[in-house]
Amino acid sequence: MSSDHHTPTKDPPDRPSSSSINHKQLLPSQSQAQQPLSRYESQKRRDWNTFIQYLKSQNPPLIMSQFDYTHVLSFLRYLDQFGKTKVHHQACVFFGQPDPPGPCTCPLKQAWGSLDALIGRLRAAYEEHGGGSPDTNPFANGSIRVHLREVRESQAKARGIPYRKKKRRKIKNDGVVARKDVANSSTHNQSST
Repeated sequence: MSSDHHTPTKDPPDRPSSSSINHKQLLPSQSQAQQPLSRYESQKRRDWNTFIQYLKSQNPPLIMSQFDYTHVLSFLRYLDQFGKTKVHHQACVFFGQPDPPGPCTCPLKQAWGSLDALIGRLRAAYEEHGGGSPDTNPFANGSIRVHLREVRESQAKARGIPYRKKKRRKIKNDGVVARKDVANSSTHNQSST
């Protein structure tokens, strides 16, 4: 007999027998541990661990039940030292110029979009880690939204590029109405001829 001949009584390796499935049932937490995390979930976990480490580095160290929105604001300011976005001071000759022709000594800060996404991930992580209701979530506090708005506006002014909200789908609805009107007029034209 050749060595590459398989006996028909065994299940192929990619299809376990029904008896082996019963013996190898995984608990939900075990199955989640085996599945690779999505990019978003991995980033959320890293962000949460970074924030918890920041709380532990405070004097005195803080735990999750002790922090509030003021600690979140100080964390956002702390992160500015690792930023890569040049934000010009009002006294800088390049203030308000989108593409400055030369270097300056203005600081690098975290970009508004990065901070906004970070807060969104931390808000979700806080709730996942038993932080309580969304109403008491320090990452969803109004002061955080005000801070993010101020950062967005100051960075837009410093770069000379105004921030514009994305337009709502109202334009798309107008397009649908226009298409209906065109369709109605074309059928009207056909019936009159």
